[in-house]
This record gives sequence, structure tokens and C-alpha cells, in this order.
Amino acid sequence: MSGRVLVVDDSSVIRQLIRVNLELEGFEVVTAVDGAECLDVVHRVRPDVVTLDAVMPRLDGVRTAERLRADPRTRHLPLALVSACTELEGGGVVDGERGVDAFLGKPFEPVDLVRMVRCLMHGRSGGESGGSGGAADAFGVVSEVVEP
Repeated sequence: MSGRVLVVDDSSVIRQLIRVNLELEGFEVVTAVDGAECLDVVHRVRPDVVTLDAVMPRLDGVRTAERLRADPRTRHLPLALVSACTELEGGGVVDGERGVDAFLGKPFEPVDLVRMVRCLMHGRSGGESGGSGGAADAFGVVSEVVEP
């Protein structure tokens, strides 16, 4: 296994699309339907990376990221926002201290999703780290990856 990814999206189609593409690359995938469910399962699942949709019922992706960052147990967990809301990309949401580490716009190419997840996983586990922006250059769709 390459690692465990928690995929959080209210669309069953998107959850399945992300799941299939990541599983084909050897990742173990666990899903949640919104941020509230994510917060309920994250400690039990212990993912290596979390992908969050921005717009979800009950608790959206940005607020979920804020809560994950506020919890000492999940503060350093790599988070990616996967969203069609491109205005979030430049709005200060990509900030590893308070927000997410990466942004991937919908629609996306599966290869870009896999590269983003791998980059976040390896960047956080002591693997190669290209510094801020280095990961973005690697696959061109993430606005920024913030290294700790």
C-alpha cells in the first residue's frame, strides 16, 4: 500500500472517481460525505492525506480544514482542497498553518490527483521536499504546497 487517503466529498460520483483512481495506484481509500463525518472518523481512520471538497452540507471543506488544524492530533495532517470553486485558490485558503496544503480544481485529470496526493504524502513523511511551490511545479494544478 502507498498510504491511506480520507476522501471527503458530498457527491457520491466524485467520491467514487477519486477512490477508483487512487486505489488503482495502490492507495487505501476511506470516504466521508461531509466535514462533520470527516471529523468523526479521522482519528479512527488515521489517514496520511485528506482531500476535502469546498462546498458540502453541515460542514464545508474550509471549516473542516480549520478544525483539523486546531486539533493537535491532526494539525500536521496534509490537507488538499479539491473544488470547482476556483476563487478559493488565491484566497488565502492554501496555507499549511491555518488552511490546506494544496488546491486541485475540478474538473481534474486523474494523473494530477494522484501526483498531488503522492506529493503531499512524501512531502510530509520526510521524502523529497521541493520547498513552497516546488510541488506545484511538479504537476501544475496545485496553486501551492506549503512545507512545514
